[in-house]
Amino acid sequence: MGRFDTTPEATADVGQPTPTLSEGPYFKPGSPEESSLVENGSGAQRLLIAGRVLTTGGQAISGAKLDFWQADENGVYDNGGCRYRGHQFSQQDGTYRLETVLPRVYTGRTRHIHVKVSANGMRELTTQLYFPGEPGNAGDRIFNERLLLTNLQQSGNTLEGSFDFVLAPG
Repeated sequence: MGRFDTTPEATADVGQPTPTLSEGPYFKPGSPEESSLVENGSGAQRLLIAGRVLTTGGQAISGAKLDFWQADENGVYDNGGCRYRGHQFSQQDGTYRLETVLPRVYTGRTRHIHVKVSANGMRELTTQLYFPGEPGNAGDRIFNERLLLTNLQQSGNTLEGSFDFVLAPG
């Protein structure tokens, strides 16, 4: 995980499940298993998000499915294929690592990335991750500051941030 501190205390409000939000109109089941959504030849700003999947008691969840989808560098969702869509499974210690690009803002929404997280015995979580300091955050009707990426900073040519997902028992 490089410089990321992904202990439960690092980013998660353990004890409180991660807030749910709408999946929006662009979710498609059946995404490929990918931990990198970066398209060959893309000149877009690289983004790395790392963190853990935890229970409300702070225990790591191994094998949780994290399904990500987002707009591309032009603010467009690929509804015909699987560009900027993919899922992965958390490691034994609950960690995950997503490589993608910074999604572009599109009309009516602030910059965000969608995610569904599911694990045996836990409630499925559908939510969105947001970026601190975005001008559109205040005007986005469903923005939730508890869903802001943390530790967001530039490292070389990659923007790096973290987020821990906390799942409630099912």
